[in-house]
Amino acid sequence: MTAQANANDAITQVADVDAYMTQLGQSARDAATQLRRASTAVKNQALLAVAAHLLAAREVIKAANAQDLERGRDKGLDAALLDRLALNDARIDAMIEGLHQVAALPDPVGEIDGLHTLPSGIELGQMRVPLGVIGIIYESRPNVTLDAASLCLKSGNACILRGGSEANASNIALSECITKGLADVGLPAAAVQMVKTTDRAAVGRLIAMPEYVDVIIPRGGKSLIERISADARVPVIKHLDGICHVYVDASADLDKAEAIAINAKTHRYGVCNAMETLLVDEPIAAQLLPRLAEVYFEHGVELRGCERARAIVPQMNAASDEDWATEYLAPILSIRIVDGIEEAMAHIERYSSRHTDAIVTESYTLARRFLAEVDSSSVMVNASTRFADGFEYGLGAEIGISTDRLHVRGPVGLEGLTTRKYVVLGDGQIRQ
Repeated sequence: MTAQANANDAITQVADVDAYMTQLGQSARDAATQLRRASTAVKNQALLAVAAHLLAAREVIKAANAQDLERGRDKGLDAALLDRLALNDARIDAMIEGLHQVAALPDPVGEIDGLHTLPSGIELGQMRVPLGVIGIIYESRPNVTLDAASLCLKSGNACILRGGSEANASNIALSECITKGLADVGLPAAAVQMVKTTDRAAVGRLIAMPEYVDVIIPRGGKSLIERISADARVPVIKHLDGICHVYVDASADLDKAEAIAINAKTHRYGVCNAMETLLVDEPIAAQLLPRLAEVYFEHGVELRGCERARAIVPQMNAASDEDWATEYLAPILSIRIVDGIEEAMAHIERYSSRHTDAIVTESYTLARRFLAEVDSSSVMVNASTRFADGFEYGLGAEIGISTDRLHVRGPVGLEGLTTRKYVVLGDGQIRQ
């Protein structure tokens, strides 16, 4: 019998989901205490040990993934979902490389910022510390298991992982490699735990035990994230939609505007930082839109425009009010002609999901206004929205995007998985 078969048998033996999740939470809390004592060197050794176990278990992982793919086809999963689910040699190599990259990143834990001496003679600063226990709920992509585990481990957090049922065998095979890597360096197995039941009640319990879990990070579709946000009793780091805009101002360099607008939409369609609405200032619309439309049509992008945009490019379909509020994640683009930056920012204020919005302009004054007044987690001047990504921002990796205001906003990397505490250094001072 294979390791995956044993793992799947174990799933059916979880009779009391509440008790099972409570045990995971207690174990994670204990592990988090031990992780606070782990040095950067030990955490890095653990990551490299996990990478070595992935390399050794390549065929086992692919066999487990084949089971998931077969079940997915039997259930009628579409081609896009099956592609996200699939693990081949290239994707396993990417996971191994990702572990090496995270190991090479600077460790934020223990950094002390702003250390200064107060009149009393004490020194005061703020130290970066782990959040504690992080629950991560995700769908489809088994590579998230490694992404989440590596970032949590490097930042000193214990984590409880709940992957999608469609990737169950793959996730268990990957988690076995993680457990072995932790054991190799003497870290507790409970530092990274995989929820081994597909019962949806497990998610309900995970998001409602603040005594054990400090933060929840959901990664998946809008319906999943809405449910988690509505029901969670612990803080949630998340974004719901990626309705991203590019506004091309009348002063824009048209070649620059074309390159940015094409890249923001066509570089990849099914990602949260792809442009979904293009706003064009009226004085340049007749020059710019035909150029853009030609390239978009070559890429197979369906255009949906306002009346003024359709007058310039008649091949556009008519845009509805619903289009302005839709994250397509597909080769579809909404286009609206606006009268200046005021109307552009009003449109963004009404329809933006606060993810990423950009302006293309040669006006320093308008660029500064856009940066100051557009309330999104990433605001850009003369750059593609596709740059809103942890790797592109130099974070090394990301665990997700946050459009919330607390406690982190934008791509969430290692630093976003930490918080701060005040530290005081004294030499016998007493308060007078």
